[in-house]
Amino acid sequence: MKYKGADHLQDLQYFGEYGGVNPSISDSSTYTFLSAKTMFDTFEGNTEGCYLYSRHSSPSNLYLGEALAALEGTETANVTGSGMGAITSVILQLCDAGDHIVSSRTIYGGTYAFMKNFLKKFDIRISFVDTTNIESVTEAITSKTKLIYCESVSNPLLEITDIAQMSNIAKRNGIPLVVDNTFSPLSISPAKLGADIVIHSLTKFINGTSDCVAGAICGTKEFCLSLKDVNSGAGMLLGSTLDSLRASSILKNMRTLHIRMQKHSENALFLAQKFDKDGLKVVYPGLSSHKDHRVMTQQFNPEYGYGGLLTIDVGSLDKANALMELMQEKNLGYLAVSLGFYKTLFSAPGSSTSSEIPMEEQLEMGLSNGLIRFSIGLDSNIERTYNTMKSCLQELNII
Repeated sequence: MKYKGADHLQDLQYFGEYGGVNPSISDSSTYTFLSAKTMFDTFEGNTEGCYLYSRHSSPSNLYLGEALAALEGTETANVTGSGMGAITSVILQLCDAGDHIVSSRTIYGGTYAFMKNFLKKFDIRISFVDTTNIESVTEAITSKTKLIYCESVSNPLLEITDIAQMSNIAKRNGIPLVVDNTFSPLSISPAKLGADIVIHSLTKFINGTSDCVAGAICGTKEFCLSLKDVNSGAGMLLGSTLDSLRASSILKNMRTLHIRMQKHSENALFLAQKFDKDGLKVVYPGLSSHKDHRVMTQQFNPEYGYGGLLTIDVGSLDKANALMELMQEKNLGYLAVSLGFYKTLFSAPGSSTSSEIPMEEQLEMGLSNGLIRFSIGLDSNIERTYNTMKSCLQELNII
C-alpha cells in the first residue's frame, strides 16, 4: 500500500496574511489579548487558538507541527530548538525520580550520554539492551519501567528494531514506546507500526540543508499539550521551543522531502550494492546480507527506499581518516558529522558522534575504529561518484 504521509503533507495549504503562498512568519515573542480573562484562560491551558508567549508556542511553530503530524500520522506535534531538546523533554515528562528506562544500546551518542550520565542525577536508571532481540527487552522491563526507547534505524550501526513487536511489548506492560525516526523519515512510519511518540532531529533529512538545529515530538494531543503546560510541562519549563523564523524555513524545505528521500535512498542502494560486490565490509539495510534486512523490508515504505545511510568498515581509524580526507579532497563530500545534506557527509562515529560511549562498550556492540558512516547525497550521476570513491579506496590499498 502506498504510504500516505507525503500526500497528507502536500495537501496542507496555508495562506499568508496577505495571500502569500507561504504562511506569514510570526515574528513576535509575546502576544496581545483583548481581555484579561482570555490571558488567564490561556495560562491555564483552557483556550485553543490563542497565543501567549513564543516559548509556549507560535503560529509558525504550529504550522510546522501540523506538517510533521501529517508526515508521521499522529494527532499533533511540537517543535523544539534541537533534536536533543525533543529527546530530553519527552524523557523528563514521562519519568520521575526512581523510574527506569529500557533503551536500545545503539543510539546517538548525545542520547546515550543524557541517559547514562545526566539522568542519574534524578535517580532514573537505564537498561541498555539489544532492541533487535525481543527477549532482551522483555527481560529488562521492571515495575519501575516508564518507557521503551529506540531508533528506527540505529545510529551508527544501522540496526533495525521491529517496531510492531516492540509496540506489543510496550502495550502489554502499559508503557509508551518512544521511537527516534531521524534516520528514516517517510521510509519508516513508527506511529503506524504502533509507536506512541515519534521524535526527530529536524536538523537532518527533514530540513535537508544543514543550516539550522531543530527537533520534533509527534504524538497525541494530550501528551503534546502536557509538554506545554506552564506548571509542569518539560517543553515549556526547559525552554526548548524552536524559533519562529527557523520553523518557517524548515516548513518550506519539507515540501521537497519526498523527492529528496527517494534520491538519497536510490543513491545509497547503488553504492552499497557496488561496494558489496567489491568485497568491502558494507552495511546497508537494503542489502540481503544485512542482519535485519527482513525486518526492514517488512516495515519500510517501498516508495522511499531503505534510506540514505550506509557504513563501511575499512579496518582501522588511520585508514578511515586517510580515506575521508582524500574523499573530501576529491570533492566527494565533506568530513563532517550530521546527515541529510545534499552533499555526502562522512565521519568515523567511534571518535565523533558516538564518542560519548566508552570504548569497551563500542567494541562490545560492534562499533569498530575503522567504521565510517556515510550520509549519501543527491548526486545526479551516482556512477561517477562510485568510480571516484573506488579510486580513493584503491589509492589507499583498501581494495
